[in-house]
Amino acid sequence: MPARVTPSARPRVSPLVLIIRDGWGENPNPSHASFNAVEVARGRGLLPVDDRLRREWPRTLIKTSGEDVGLPGGTMGNSEVGHQNIGAGRIVPQESLVMTKACEAGLHTNAALKNAIQRIKSGAAPLGPWPKAAKRGRALHLLGINSDAGVHGQLEHLYAILRAAKKLGAPKNRVFIHLFTDGRDTGPFTGRTYAQRVGRACAKIGIGRIASVVGRYYAMDRDHRWERVAMAYSLLTGHGLHVGFDDPVDCGRWAALAPWLPPEEDEDGDLDHVTGGIALAPVFETAAKAIGDYYKDPDAYAQTDEPTRTSSMAGDEFLLPRIVAQTPKDVAMSRVRPGDSVIFFNYRGDRPRELSAAFCFPDAEWAKVKPSPDSGRVGFDRGKKLNLHYTIMTEYWEKLLPHVQGVAFPRPPRMKNIGGEVLASLGLRQFRCAETEKYPHVTFFFNDYRDEPFPGESRENPQSPRVATYDMKPEMAAGAVTAAVLKRLAVGGRADVLIVNFANGDMVGHTGNLEAAVKACAAVDAGVGAIMDATLAAGGALIITADHGNCEQMFDPATDAPHTAHTVYDVPLFVVGPRFRGARLRGDADASGWFRPEVRARRGRLADIAPTALAMMGLPQPPEMTGVSLLA
Repeated sequence: MPARVTPSARPRVSPLVLIIRDGWGENPNPSHASFNAVEVARGRGLLPVDDRLRREWPRTLIKTSGEDVGLPGGTMGNSEVGHQNIGAGRIVPQESLVMTKACEAGLHTNAALKNAIQRIKSGAAPLGPWPKAAKRGRALHLLGINSDAGVHGQLEHLYAILRAAKKLGAPKNRVFIHLFTDGRDTGPFTGRTYAQRVGRACAKIGIGRIASVVGRYYAMDRDHRWERVAMAYSLLTGHGLHVGFDDPVDCGRWAALAPWLPPEEDEDGDLDHVTGGIALAPVFETAAKAIGDYYKDPDAYAQTDEPTRTSSMAGDEFLLPRIVAQTPKDVAMSRVRPGDSVIFFNYRGDRPRELSAAFCFPDAEWAKVKPSPDSGRVGFDRGKKLNLHYTIMTEYWEKLLPHVQGVAFPRPPRMKNIGGEVLASLGLRQFRCAETEKYPHVTFFFNDYRDEPFPGESRENPQSPRVATYDMKPEMAAGAVTAAVLKRLAVGGRADVLIVNFANGDMVGHTGNLEAAVKACAAVDAGVGAIMDATLAAGGALIITADHGNCEQMFDPATDAPHTAHTVYDVPLFVVGPRFRGARLRGDADASGWFRPEVRARRGRLADIAPTALAMMGLPQPPEMTGVSLLA
């Protein structure tokens, strides 16, 4: 049961502000100083607030990856996992562990996956105006991330689905894989190697082939940039798609198949753009060739209505849509058509939502999706809604669940007495604020996959900048987030607890642009300083920390390429407030301790943040919260 409200349970410190400097870790490698955005910014005098925190307030380092956040050992943390652990006040076993064990046992017994696979063994899928030679029965399409970073999905899970399809007797020539190249949680030019691994796995298992590749920038958007999602949807379904087919020797020769709409030339002789689709998708005989071609010339097939492309868009994340096939018939056979089964094998819930909504939402709901911040368009022209058997790996979104036909791994019962629930049960007011790129993290993920706020919980989410990549505007919406928090701190009847996320260190860190990341750190520092001063003036206290690392390493000496992924390094945590000046915190603040297991073993973790906040406020910690306060 939630903690009961008692007179002694009123906070002795209010407001309490938790600031999450997303992606701001502590790099223990002195040799990385020249590409550590935090230290480069410090050396230029751009982090006066962080310098002040280090001089004046208690700090320690806490763990954000691997088993300390419920992930497999050595796996980098991420924002979803991080915010869930912070909000829960306990280590949360992640779904990826459950899935990996199930994969080892065999997924052919998983009811949702079994249904999706077995139904393609009978029944036909109408192919519309494709050539008659392209007729086929129902097909199985496997969609998901092309990497083993473990943030959004695992290729091992894809292989387990293929093994299940083989065991259940699925027609081997009707299993198609559509890969979303990563380059964000992995090196920017690793997609070709991962795709080759997938190809070898298909050959070894004896079923399936890669049918398309496209960057996660398009297929896994989460900020309602429907212009991007439309390109992935068009590639997968063929709706509005003009196909450039090479023979497949000369990639420069094109022949328009025009399955749905005939190609029309404008006055300049170029193919007209199709609303909601892409004008042209090149075809390659292998995924490795498709990806390698993009590496050589990232702009070769860019559409004119695409956002301004930057030098940061040269890697896997931004791979333009391309088809993998050897004949026109192969192209036709491998598009998603009515009657087919689709399995989205990603397990993280925020980034599959938009593409899945395009496939699954009824027309009435599709017409009401949130408009694009870039164009104001509501969704895109998806054509007639496809009648599919759509299966998702986990419960991505409450709004999506009524419209899918299967969930392979339903979520366990919600945790009891997580942070937001405890505050609500005590009658306290809480405020959550992050720009749109990180808004689900301080709400949905922080609240253990709850969309609705707790009683007394209010929210604000300034719009992230309308740019192609965030190195173009490294300050992002930090100013608007700061202003929203300052306004809330200034009003009468202010919230008792404010939870704030600054996205810059992570989102700009993912671009691999060091100079932009330096500016991002400076913007976050300024925002933290303004909020800290206002909180102290109001008689409150703060916890300032991060959910994982990123911008403290912007280059990878091992690969001689930009480092765009999260790190596994520990992150700083500061406790700020008059009551806590000179306080001792568990663990240590020595970055070099990263290399000594006995030192790291004494450090806290993200699960300890909520208990620390309750201890600072003098509030009871429920027994379900197994984290331990960092106050020594």
